[in-house]
Amino acid sequence: MTDSTAYIPKQALGDLNIPVIPPWVFWGDERFRDGVDIAPTDFYRRMQESKDFPTTSQPSLGEFIDFFQKIAGENDADAIVGVFVTSKTSGTFASACMAQEQLPELAIRVVDSFSTLMAQGYTALAAARAAADGKSLDQVVAAAEEMRDRAHLIFVVDTLEYLHRGGRIGGAKWLVGTALKIKPLLHMANGTVAPLVQVCTKRKAIARMLDVVEERLDGKQMAQASVIDANNSREADAIAAQVKERFGIATVSRTAVSPVIGAHAGPGTVAIAFYAE
Repeated sequence: MTDSTAYIPKQALGDLNIPVIPPWVFWGDERFRDGVDIAPTDFYRRMQESKDFPTTSQPSLGEFIDFFQKIAGENDADAIVGVFVTSKTSGTFASACMAQEQLPELAIRVVDSFSTLMAQGYTALAAARAAADGKSLDQVVAAAEEMRDRAHLIFVVDTLEYLHRGGRIGGAKWLVGTALKIKPLLHMANGTVAPLVQVCTKRKAIARMLDVVEERLDGKQMAQASVIDANNSREADAIAAQVKERFGIATVSRTAVSPVIGAHAGPGTVAIAFYAE
């Protein structure tokens, strides 16, 4: 199982069954389950139109307990392996760990992806493939951890406004970055969002992003890649085409930035998750 911030597309799932628990999005007096009660397209349109700013929260301890019990019963499960969004920026992993302690009758193992979006998704998929192949519980966890160490996530935000609103950058950086129209290239490093380079146009940032992908492949063949966008499908489709041509990969999956993640990254964000053979 995983949480909805991974936002794994159906074509990537194939025949695998990966139950998903959604975190929460709060908007004024309203609350939505991520990807269940509000779709990405509706979420980003509302972000651009609304003066209010959404906030997010992990599933509660009680929700995790209920979810673990539900999927164990529905799937006649011998064990559950949960792969979750990085613990460095979300409380989801901590909630899952507390629920694990409350359910000693279930064999539950939790894995910190130290990432999100499809880097987290690839980690969950690796675990699911190992389980489908009849691997032991330890082997399933090992498959997830091995993929976690191979998967990369790099992204470009369209504006620093949402990172500033969400407390991810300070006021001084926001003022300077906005004035200079900086488009920061970011990545997940040791479970946290970290800067790679700052450039002054989105086009240059995307070009640099693909250069970084090539550097990280280090001469190896790209195994899988996913291009992810926050209400920016036109730009993301163009990036996916470039990835296919440049790295000789037949299929690049396309998916959306989960609303819970998009609340901090903002509309226009584009990202690539990938790993090498």
